[in-house]
Amino acid sequence: MKKFVMAAISGTLAGVLVTTQVAGPLLAQESTQKSNVYEQLDLFGDIFERIRAQYVEDVDDKKLIEAAINGMLTSLDPHSSYLPPQDAADMRMQTRGEFGGLGIEVTQEEGFVKVVSPMDGTPAQAAGVEAGDFITHVNGESLLGLTLDQAVDMMRGPVGSEIIITIVREGESEPFDVSIIRDTIKLTAARTRREGDSVVVRITTFNDQTYANVEDGLKKAIEDAGGLDKINGIVVDLRNNPGGLLTQAIRVSDAFLDSGEIVSTRGRNPDDGERFNATPGDLIEGKPMVVLINGGSASASEIVSGALKDHHRAIVVGTKSFGKGSVQTVMPLRGDGAMRLTTARYYTPSGRSIQNLGVSPDIVVEQPRRTPTTEEDEAKSSARRTRSEADLRGTLANDSLTEDEIKQIEEDRAKAEAAAKLREEDFQLAYALDLLKGLSAVTQK
Repeated sequence: MKKFVMAAISGTLAGVLVTTQVAGPLLAQESTQKSNVYEQLDLFGDIFERIRAQYVEDVDDKKLIEAAINGMLTSLDPHSSYLPPQDAADMRMQTRGEFGGLGIEVTQEEGFVKVVSPMDGTPAQAAGVEAGDFITHVNGESLLGLTLDQAVDMMRGPVGSEIIITIVREGESEPFDVSIIRDTIKLTAARTRREGDSVVVRITTFNDQTYANVEDGLKKAIEDAGGLDKINGIVVDLRNNPGGLLTQAIRVSDAFLDSGEIVSTRGRNPDDGERFNATPGDLIEGKPMVVLINGGSASASEIVSGALKDHHRAIVVGTKSFGKGSVQTVMPLRGDGAMRLTTARYYTPSGRSIQNLGVSPDIVVEQPRRTPTTEEDEAKSSARRTRSEADLRGTLANDSLTEDEIKQIEEDRAKAEAAAKLREEDFQLAYALDLLKGLSAVTQK
């Protein structure tokens, strides 16, 4: 027993000795780091004073400091930035669903301004701006070398004014100019419509209105169809949706999940991580779902598609999403400005980060580019499609069907022709609806 106690005491003394030996250098290192920080801050002060005193022109102290702050934040990642008071106010208005501008979500890639997606019903979409486009010039002035916020400032202007942006697009041999008239952007976050026996929910952004739009739209579509048993399922269209509020992405995902994790966030400190779980209740009571995504689907869109995919609640169709798997926290600052800082990464229920990787669809379906045709070509093509035995002179009548059966066949044929027309207009959506029809048939059996 005495030997054991002595051994323990010896071990304790050794532990104290080791701790003292290690703690000394650590304290010295921490002191050195603080000293280096103070030296760097002194250096910043020296440079600031020299600019004020010796720069070739007078400088605005406030703008100089704001530029330094923004440079510090933008050096971290493409999504952290300083928001001056007006920009902070514009951002708050945008999350409420109304703001002035072109209607595009942009990011920065290797110094170039890249379009994440044009928003539905906006001047940019009407002008033909596409996800993946690079904007190189605004009104003839190059954007190269500017921060993202500086580039966005150049694209802002009075409602009704014209802006000419120069675009570089994959597949086009030369840059080209696009003229856009700035307008007040009023976003309806989600629109719902019926396509045959299916319901299509188009979600354009995740703002304060999104979940309410989805819930109200679904209720009305189901009511118009004559009840939930009259629809075969829904398509959630998230293509070119640049994201938005994390809280709304969680609520939309929860709308179709009864249980399980929706998303988790993990910051630098493990204790700051959060998990968000689904609550009981499914707006469509387990009906089949297809989710549409593409390269313009980012952030909150990827949370929804990732959650529904990982829980096998929906089949994801389209092309790989954008791959923005980080969370930005907007922190108010003195003087009515704000700081947008990346504070966490988010993970899908399977524990996978989508940062730079995106959500991969279960079924890859590209959207083919339409080839322009003349009215004469359309007429000839239509004539070839519709000519059949029934068009021949003196053909025999069909005596095996009642009038009601013939009427049903004609209605089914009209639906099939409408689906064929949709394939020409929006191949990805038509594919999703066909898939939903197949899923519904299998479920019913």
